[in-house]
Amino acid sequence: MRRLRAATLQSLTHLSTAARATALVGALAGCAPAALERAPSEATLPPVQQMFEAAGRLSARHGAEGLAANFQWRHAGERDELELVSPLGQTIAMLGGDGASVRLQAADGRVLTAGSWTAVTEQGLGWPLPVDGLKYWMQGTARAGAPYTTEAGEDGRAKVLRQDGWTIVYQAYTETAAAGWRPSNMTLSYPDVELRLAIDRWQ
Repeated sequence: MRRLRAATLQSLTHLSTAARATALVGALAGCAPAALERAPSEATLPPVQQMFEAAGRLSARHGAEGLAANFQWRHAGERDELELVSPLGQTIAMLGGDGASVRLQAADGRVLTAGSWTAVTEQGLGWPLPVDGLKYWMQGTARAGAPYTTEAGEDGRAKVLRQDGWTIVYQAYTETAAAGWRPSNMTLSYPDVELRLAIDRWQ
């Protein structure tokens, strides 16, 4: 670096003032580290819907285990009701609650209750379903009252959202009559857990 600068400065003595400046800038630029990539911009998040119905498909991977299901989701205020059905039409689980008191009825008739969605789904399904966050994330926005970061896509909507230890990547959006643009495909990852959602219907 020093030799290059010395040689460059020596050669500059034979150039005009303007030429010297131009050559010096170019020489120093060659010695500088590569420019850092521009930091991703923050996304513009849509308003939260306090009531919605959504239907689609869900796949989950927890370690070496996996699950595929169709789902029906009804959200109203603090209460959520979620039904998981196998691709063959058999009920896997029915969940309902308000976050403080949650109930899961399994296919074999077992009924589990817990004080959180994470606890009851880990017991009943074998992997955590983050309903408290997912009811926001599936709308393309962040859970209220918790820190988060976003990366915007070219359209300004969230391409990546990170919150509560989860990373949510949005692959596609669709325009709905009731709520404007909403995610239609998304992948959620957490240590040892991956969820994929394809939302076919918003209402």
